Order: sequence, then structure tokens, then C-alpha cells
Amino acid sequence: MPEGVPPISADEIQSRIVAVLPDAQVHIRDYTGGGDHYEAVVVSAAFDGKNAVARHRLVYGALQEAMVERIHALALKTMTPQEFEADARQSGLVNIETHKS
Repeated sequence: MPEGVPPISADEIQSRIVAVLPDAQVHIRDYTGGGDHYEAVVVSAAFDGKNAVARHRLVYGALQEAMVERIHALALKTMTPQEFEADARQSGLVNIETHKS
């Protein structure tokens, strides 16, 4: 990260993504604790019919400036709500925010 440039927070990453994908559910984790290596799971209906490259481009588009100066690494997993539900059922994990009874 360039000197004098503050690290980006998970909340700011989430806000930037939601600004571009308003329906998105975004789960961010700083996996080194340094504020520049993140992993994100982004769930949005906007991904429906798009391949992985197109989905990632949508997310990276929301983070343009931050990707240049404030984020060194971002591991992305992008899913539609239906893919997320199927993944949660298959893994046995339930996300309280998206679980529907």
C-alpha cells in the first residue's frame, strides 16, 4: 500500500459494492488483519446469467480506486441468491441473514 494511504475497512468495501449492486448481500473478511487482504462473498440477483468473469468485473468495478491503492488482494466468491441457498443446504451451513423458512 502506498505510504500515507489509509487501509480500507471491510465496511467501506461492503458499502462500495452495495452502491453498485443494491440488492447484494456482502460478507467481507480481512484474512491477514492488515487492512489490505480481503476475501468477499457477494450474493446478488444481478449475477444471474453472468459467468464468473462478468460477475467479478461488476464487483471490481465498484472498487476501482480502492483496488489500485488500498486493496492488495481480494479473493471473490460471487453467487446468485439461488446458488447461495443451494450451497448453504449442501454444506449444512445456514446464514441467518439469508435463511428463509
